[in-house]
Amino acid sequence: MAKLWGGRFDGKNEAWIDAFGASIPFDYQLAKQDILGSLAHIKMLGNTGIITHEEAKQITTGLQHLAEKAAKEELTFTIENEDIHLNLEKMLHDEIGPVAGKLHTARSRNDQVATDMHLYLKEQLQLISKKIQEFRKVLVEKAEEHVETIMPGYTHLQHAQPISFAQHLMAYYGMLTRDQERIAESLKRVDISPLGCAALAGTTFPIDRQMTADELGFASLYTNSLDGVSDRDFILEFLSNSSILMMHLSRFCEELILWCSHEFKFVELTDAFSTGSSIMPQKKNPDMAELIRGKSGRVFGDLLGLLTVMKGLPLAYNKDLQEDKEGMFDTVHTVSTSLEIMAGMISTMKVNTQVMHDATEKDFSNATELADYLATKGIPFRQAHEIVGKLVLSCTQKGIFLQDIPLTDYQAISPVIDSDIYETLASKTAVIRRHSLGGTGFEQVRAQISAAKQILV
Repeated sequence: MAKLWGGRFDGKNEAWIDAFGASIPFDYQLAKQDILGSLAHIKMLGNTGIITHEEAKQITTGLQHLAEKAAKEELTFTIENEDIHLNLEKMLHDEIGPVAGKLHTARSRNDQVATDMHLYLKEQLQLISKKIQEFRKVLVEKAEEHVETIMPGYTHLQHAQPISFAQHLMAYYGMLTRDQERIAESLKRVDISPLGCAALAGTTFPIDRQMTADELGFASLYTNSLDGVSDRDFILEFLSNSSILMMHLSRFCEELILWCSHEFKFVELTDAFSTGSSIMPQKKNPDMAELIRGKSGRVFGDLLGLLTVMKGLPLAYNKDLQEDKEGMFDTVHTVSTSLEIMAGMISTMKVNTQVMHDATEKDFSNATELADYLATKGIPFRQAHEIVGKLVLSCTQKGIFLQDIPLTDYQAISPVIDSDIYETLASKTAVIRRHSLGGTGFEQVRAQISAAKQILV
C-alpha cells in the first residue's frame, strides 16, 4: 500500500525498516486527542471557507464515528500507516471516501502531534493532581490519628531526638503539597495551542488559530510557529516535576521498608501491599514499596532520555522528536499508579505505637534535653554540650542511659539540678516542649494538621 506521503518516492521500504520508524505501537494512546484536534481543525476550515460547509459536515460525521469507535477500543492500527495521524486519516478515508483528504489542509503532522501531546498532558496533569490531593488527605488522616505517637527522629539514620509520628507524616504532606503546586504551575505551559503552526512556517491559508484554540479549550497560542512545533519543554517540565515527586515517594518507601523490618517493627503493611517468598514461608515482603522505590529510576531515566534527545536538535521538527512520547506515557502511568498504591498502603498501614515509643526510651535521643536543661541552670550551652557528651560516653561504657544516672551524680555536676531532671528526660516531655513554630510539639503538629484540613476541603 502506498504511503500517504509517498508521492516523492519511487522505492519501497522493507517491513522491518517501516517497523523501526513507526510510532503507532505507542502513539495509539493519542487517538482521542488526535480526533479532538481534527474536529476543531475541520470546524475552523469550514467556518473560514477554506473548505465547504458540506465537506466540513461530512468529515465531522466521519471523525465522530471514529471517536465512538476509539472510546470502545474498536479501532485497529497498522504499522503500514506508521503513526496515529496517518492511521486515523486512512480510517477516515475508508469511512467517507476521498473528501477525507481535505482534513489535512493547512495542517502538518508537526503541529498535529504537538497539539495531541498538549491535550494529552493537560488532561493527565489534572488527573495526577487529583491523585496527589487524595494522597495528601490520607497523610493528614493518618497523622491526625498519631499526633501523640512518639517515635525516634533520625539524622544520619541514627537516633537524634524524639518526635511525633504525625509530624513525620506531615513532612511528606509538605513535600506532596509542593509537588501538587509544581503540577499546577506547569499547566500554564501545557495549556498552549500549537495548532496552525503547520510544518514550521505557518500556512498560506486564511486559518483562524484562535478559533481552534478556543474549541480545544487552550488558554493561549504559540506566537512563533517554529517554537510551536519544536517545543517539548512542557514535557520536560512534566518529567522533571514527576522525578521530584517520585523521589519523595521513594524516600517514604525507603522508610516504610526499614520500619517493616524485624529490627524496627514500627509498622506493618497489609497483605494487599505485601508478597511472600517462594522458598521462605515466613516472609512478608514490602514489595509494593520496593517497586515504587525502584520505579523512581524509570522516571529519572525518562527525563534524562528526553533531555538527551533535545540537546542537539536544530529547529524545527526532527524525527528524533518521535522519542518524546514513550517516556511521557511511561511516566504518566508510573506516577499515577504509584500515587494510588501509596495512598492505599498508608491508609491501611498498622502503626505499632508502643514499639515506636519504646525505641525512644532506651537510647540517647534525650541528650539535647539534658544539655538544654543544664543551660537553663546557668551553664553555658557549649559547656553543657561537653558535659552531656561525657555522660553519654560514661553511660555507654556502663550499659545504662541518662535517665538511669542517680540524682547525686547529676548534683555533683551542679547543685542546682533537681529531681525534675527525670521528667525533662522523658521522651514525651521532650516532644511536648518543642513548641516552636513548625516544631514537633503536639499543639504545633495539631496546628499543621488543622491548616492542612482547611486547605484540603
